[in-house]
Amino acid sequence: MGNKATLISEFLKLKENHLIIDVRSPAEFEKGHIPGALSAPIFNNEERAIIGTLYKREGRRPAMLEALNYYGPNIKRIVTHVIELTNETNTSQSKDVLVYCWRGGMRSGVVCWMLNLFGINTYQLTRGYKAYRQFVLKSFQLPFQIKILGGKTGSAKTDLLNAMKKSSFQCVDLENLALHRGSAFGGLGQTHKPTQEQFENDLCDALTQVKADIPIWMEDESQRIGNVNIPNALWHAMRSADLYYLEIPLEARLEQIVKNYGQYDVEDLISCTERLQKRLGHQQTMVCIQHLRAGEIEAAFKILLHYYDKTYQHSTDKRNTDTIYRIASNTVDINTNLKLIKSNLYGRSLKTNEV
Repeated sequence: MGNKATLISEFLKLKENHLIIDVRSPAEFEKGHIPGALSAPIFNNEERAIIGTLYKREGRRPAMLEALNYYGPNIKRIVTHVIELTNETNTSQSKDVLVYCWRGGMRSGVVCWMLNLFGINTYQLTRGYKAYRQFVLKSFQLPFQIKILGGKTGSAKTDLLNAMKKSSFQCVDLENLALHRGSAFGGLGQTHKPTQEQFENDLCDALTQVKADIPIWMEDESQRIGNVNIPNALWHAMRSADLYYLEIPLEARLEQIVKNYGQYDVEDLISCTERLQKRLGHQQTMVCIQHLRAGEIEAAFKILLHYYDKTYQHSTDKRNTDTIYRIASNTVDINTNLKLIKSNLYGRSLKTNEV
């Protein structure tokens, strides 16, 4: 039994079938963590603040002595929890444990040492979460093969992307990772908002699971999705990638929008509409709100859809026209549009392993 210092590349390979614990404070974990990790803080937020302040004012030794005041109960909690988890009947997961802190130093080292005393092998991430973040940021600069699924608001692109994934396409759902559907109304129904850091971590995790020799399909997005931004390098790659543009009539898209958003509370819809006032204009905003208060949901969204259509068209016009492949459809039906996507791809004589 023992502890093995492990570089980030090996650590990430091991995490697929090992228990992984983050021993940083809850606040550090909430800001961003390795996907799949469990929070097992050796110090809570207040304890970490006290120790950190003491370290800055008086140095390492006084800070370490102060840490001993919290160490016993906290390490007992961690060890007890890890023992419970590693003794579960899930035989698909190794009994070994992956451990990391911020720099791969004292916090993770102490936890690994104590787990080793209890007969649990550990892998300690060299240079800690800091090394992981460097890995994440570099990953967005890799030369991914990207294809973009586009179409104006209400084209059911997200539903189609999910169907494509079930049909053996490689897909990354950015809106799902952002927990936002990419418009002023996109946060409706969402209670949790990821931090920018965690969004990047989750996105990197999704990208590292795809096959490099097969295209990755993503939905056409603005760089900002809700409260997070697509990393610059990946965003520029998306903007220069081939765009498969669904051309669906406004009436069909309007019906889809009303179906998706008409279920929400009127006051929430009004609040979202008010956020668009600078771009939509005061008069149009007031008309929309009047329709919403009168229960005329379709009339309100028809105005909004005209606005979003102009915005999306403006964004599309900035693309290289040679990279846009238009796919005419008279419906938002997923099965129909999935067949059209496949037909378009095969019609362009692409290799079958690209889909």
